[in-house]
Amino acid sequence: MPDIHASRRDRLRDRATGSGLDAVLVTSLTNVAYLTGFTGSNAALIVAADGADLLGTDGRYLIQAQHEVPDVQRLIDRKALGAMAQMLAKRGTRALGYESHVVTVDERAGLVEALPDTRLASVEGAVEELRATKDEHEIELLRSACRLADAALAGLLADGGLRAGRTERQVGRDLDARMLDLGADAVSFETIVAAGPNSAIPHHSPTDRALDRGDLVTLDFGATYRGYHSDMTRTYVLGEPADWQREIYELVAAAQRAGRHALGIGADVVAVDRAARDVIGAAGYAEAFGHGLGHGVGLVIHEAPMMGPTGTGTLGELMTVTVEPGVYLEGRGGVRIEDTLVVRADGPELLTLTSKDFTVLPDRNNQI
Repeated sequence: MPDIHASRRDRLRDRATGSGLDAVLVTSLTNVAYLTGFTGSNAALIVAADGADLLGTDGRYLIQAQHEVPDVQRLIDRKALGAMAQMLAKRGTRALGYESHVVTVDERAGLVEALPDTRLASVEGAVEELRATKDEHEIELLRSACRLADAALAGLLADGGLRAGRTERQVGRDLDARMLDLGADAVSFETIVAAGPNSAIPHHSPTDRALDRGDLVTLDFGATYRGYHSDMTRTYVLGEPADWQREIYELVAAAQRAGRHALGIGADVVAVDRAARDVIGAAGYAEAFGHGLGHGVGLVIHEAPMMGPTGTGTLGELMTVTVEPGVYLEGRGGVRIEDTLVVRADGPELLTLTSKDFTVLPDRNNQI
């Protein structure tokens, strides 16, 4: 999609020229992909004020770069970053923006050596800020990624894949395979399957612990489709639930609704977090919700904006975020409910469509 990528580079170009920069050197591979469509594992990009943009990569990607980035001049060199610095020097670059959060100390020293007469200025987070606001093409890819995750979970449940006797690791591998079989390019992150007391650990890694009757089981997972990630969490009960399990589930569901309803153009990220956190705090479980309410999602699974007590900024139209409150009771179990949503003028668009109703999975034979 050359036109989309060109428009993204123009947005960065406008910021650069407004800051008095002659060019910006982009070295984050994710940001290079966002600005050009290039998906190789070695690349850097110059976005120049005069429009003479340049993609640098090595010979392994000669043909790939021609196909993926037909609208940008390409420099093929085993040490592309050094060659690009030399080219900037030949261009007489006076002020260069660089991604200080990505460039290593040695790489910066190389830039200083190659560009002794050039002012280096940090543009930390500049491209990430652009990425926070999605376009409709990106949202359609996110919608597809969420659709794959929804379908995989539906298949797992329909086939009895969540049952006593299966291990957390087996369930996780099953869910991953279903997403890939349905067309996902990859999973978004290590799938979390947390059963029984393990469900009180927000980022639990699956183990060989077998699911058992009476367990809360939390599934946190996502599919990646054409570079874009989905993120969803659902919690179920195996067999007859205890009163405390139903209580904290309904509490988290109420907090999640409050967080979703607080999403809106111009909403302060701290206020959105507080809308959900206050519901949990009022019920006496404030200490049991120890993480932020949500985060942006797109080309990486955690990106701007971050919604939490220490977050900064406000939400804008077409930002795509998660809302994922939880209550975690050490030694007993926990509940988290998470959706991916798009901030829109007429209210948030829900991308993860699997039911959030309190669901009790029936007892089944302990067969794996």
